[in-house]
Amino acid sequence: MDARLDYFADPTAGKALKYVMSAGKTIKESSLPAATQELVALRVSQINGCGFCIDMHTKDAAAAGESAVRLHLVAAWREAAVFTEAERAALELAEEGTRVADAAGGVGDAVWAKAAEHYDAEQLTALVMLVSFMNMANRLNVIARQPAGAYEAGQFH
Repeated sequence: MDARLDYFADPTAGKALKYVMSAGKTIKESSLPAATQELVALRVSQINGCGFCIDMHTKDAAAAGESAVRLHLVAAWREAAVFTEAERAALELAEEGTRVADAAGGVGDAVWAKAAEHYDAEQLTALVMLVSFMNMANRLNVIARQPAGAYEAGQFH
C-alpha cells in the first residue's frame, strides 16, 4: 500500500509539520509520565484506526521498556489488571476526548475529576494536548493512508 500523500516532500506540509513536530516534542518533554503518554497515544490511535501511529507508539513504548502484556491489553484496559489507577484515568479521559462526537457533553465531569485526582494542572494540560495532538496526527495519517509496519523505534526523535 502506498500513501496518498508524501508529507515530507510537500513544501506546505513541511512548513506546517515543523510546528506540529515542535508541539509534539513539547508534550513529550512535559511532566506527564512517558509510559502514560505512550499508552494514551496508542489508545487514541486504536480508536481512530491509525495503523501508522499504532505501529509507532507500540514500538517506541516497547523500546522504552513497556511490557508486551500491557501493550496488548491497552484496547481492553477496563478489563485488565495491569494498569494503575492514574493510567486508567488517563485512558478514560483519552477515550472521551477522542469520541467527543459520540457524547453530546464531551468529556464528563466525573472522568475529568478522576484524572484530576492523579495529575496536577501541568500534567492535565499535557494530557489534553496529547489527546488533541494524537487525534490530529491520526487524521493526517488515516486520510493519506500512511502505511503501517515500517516504523523503527525512535525514528522521529
